[in-house]
Amino acid sequence: MTGLNLAQSVQEQIKGLLPDLLGIGFTDVTPDKVVAQLAVRKDLCTVGDSLHGGAIMAFADTLGAVAAILNMPEGARTTTIESKTNLIRGAPIGTRVIGESVPVHKGRTTVVCQTTIRSEAGKLVALVTQTQLVIAPKGV
Repeated sequence: MTGLNLAQSVQEQIKGLLPDLLGIGFTDVTPDKVVAQLAVRKDLCTVGDSLHGGAIMAFADTLGAVAAILNMPEGARTTTIESKTNLIRGAPIGTRVIGESVPVHKGRTTVVCQTTIRSEAGKLVALVTQTQLVIAPKGV
């Protein structure tokens, strides 16, 4: 399956869930890199019309989880067990941010992903490192 086909598949799987509510749009999904975008809307902003840190964290967590799932055994599940976010700069209302998550460790029990969130102009908005626990399928 190509990155675009995987992106379409992930987009279908998130329908009706928080990532869909946020408006996350997957553009390229492979085991080595997950890319998505998010429009900075008023309802995702702080009082100062900048993308809320919680929205940034939810965006990054979603991308990291997808990257982890693509690097786990069939039938395994995952949950985030640690997440470290550096918020670098704001993303103003009316713009779009692009997230890219890359697995930097693909282990038997954990997957660690580094996610960068950038403005449309390429400026770093946030840097997130998260650890995903690999939960083995039942009976394994």
